Amino acid sequence: MTDPLIEAVRAGRAHIVREILWAGADPETTDADGVPVLCLAVRAFDGHVADALLEADANPLRPLPDGSTPLRRAITSGNAGLTASMFIHAADRLTKEERADLLTCARHWCEIGAESGLRHATGATGPAESRRITDRYSFTEYDVITLGGVSVYDGHSAVLTRLEAGFGVRRSFDDLLARAVIRADERHADWREATAVLADRLDEETWEAAMALRSDPDPLRRLFAADLVRLLTVRDRPILSGVCPFEPRALDALLPWAVEETHAAVLAAVLCGLTELDDPRIEEVGLAHRAHPDPRVRMQVPSTLRRTRYAYTHPEALDVLAALARDPDAGVRATVCEQLYAFEGRGPVVADILAAFLNEDDQLVRIKAVSGLADADDPRCVEGARLIGPVDRMEWPDTWLLDAVSRYEQRRDG
Repeated sequence: MTDPLIEAVRAGRAHIVREILWAGADPETTDADGVPVLCLAVRAFDGHVADALLEADANPLRPLPDGSTPLRRAITSGNAGLTASMFIHAADRLTKEERADLLTCARHWCEIGAESGLRHATGATGPAESRRITDRYSFTEYDVITLGGVSVYDGHSAVLTRLEAGFGVRRSFDDLLARAVIRADERHADWREATAVLADRLDEETWEAAMALRSDPDPLRRLFAADLVRLLTVRDRPILSGVCPFEPRALDALLPWAVEETHAAVLAAVLCGLTELDDPRIEEVGLAHRAHPDPRVRMQVPSTLRRTRYAYTHPEALDVLAALARDPDAGVRATVCEQLYAFEGRGPVVADILAAFLNEDDQLVRIKAVSGLADADDPRCVEGARLIGPVDRMEWPDTWLLDAVSRYEQRRDG
């Protein structure tokens, strides 16, 4: 009979793993082959399950028969988010020699690349398979490389960037910029970790370097700068003031940039940065791009519209949102739904916009539209719930959204 903890780990059910551990299961449990459950989570690239085990004191530095540890296996897996989580639980126990060894391992994989590293580790020949995924733990994208039945993520540059920052190794701005732009993909973990580590510094040197890229002829480098400026405005806002030290300067930089920028991807990043700030001028800049030919730009428009708890302040706001709710791009429509489903100012216009999402192909959009209608006591939510389709509630640790219609029916029936 399979151990319940092993079964839950293999199934990726983090909330069940926690329940089993709370009931007294050993977080150091091993499977029939002697593999600790923490390594099973690493093998599955499952950061949520790994967190559950680590919080129950699973040992990321447990010596393994091959001379590695769960932390070292996380490094070779190429998953930066998983590695960061493991590192947090191990950092204060690592010796100087162990730190050097882990950095050497990370640099080796970063230098030779995921596919070559996998060939060396497995001895397998033949073509490698590659597919793009979004890691559900960090919401960051990777390519999964599979060879000889073994898979790794291709985020070893991101892993190295995160480890170096954790060990206090300060890479230059240009080094981290190079790691990002060689990937040429702002959604990839290599790019995300480079910008995140730089933004964590919150220093003048980083700000000036980002500003110097604003007029760079290479749109990829401008995109890096826009992404970094956005992160610098949201990192560690002081508790008392709630204002980031770079926030005023970010507004002065991004407002004219949004008017001047001609590259769609960069413009979308600039507008995204503006949505983190508060100024009435942002609204007009956003509205000026509501009919932009690139959906990445239009997708930012809803977030530029200012609102109080119960109302949008611009007289055209709801008309613009209604138009974007009919946008030919599904991502733009999903963005409008995301803006409105939890909005408390649900008048008839907002309810009608939400009702238009009940037939969307994206099930999550349908679920959120139904939830927004139910919270507004709109009876269309009942029929909308029938359109959602089957849902695996085990994948939803928090089922508040799914139960919105039940709450509506209880209110309706007194």
